Amino acid sequence: MFIISLTYICDLTEIDRFLDEHVAYLKEEYARGHFIASGRKDPRTGGIILAKAKSRTELDTILAKDPFHREHLAKYDIQEFIPTMTALGLEALLDLQAE
Repeated sequence: MFIISLTYICDLTEIDRFLDEHVAYLKEEYARGHFIASGRKDPRTGGIILAKAKSRTELDTILAKDPFHREHLAKYDIQEFIPTMTALGLEALLDLQAE
């Protein structure tokens, strides 16, 4: 699993111009099974995505399709994460590294 922290590097008016396209991209990656959870940071300086991919190379290919990436609107900090414990109901996260 990967934790992706996006930090906006432009004015929010630019983010808002591409927000609908970004949301459509997120929905597409959820449908493909790549994204687990996502949301805004508070304050609104970026967002967080939890993702699964076979490799960092595959993840980079997935993220390259994000309009925020394409338009150079955000910086992406990526950390691979291997869960070893979860709260009740989230046990499926333990199996993500095996996929």
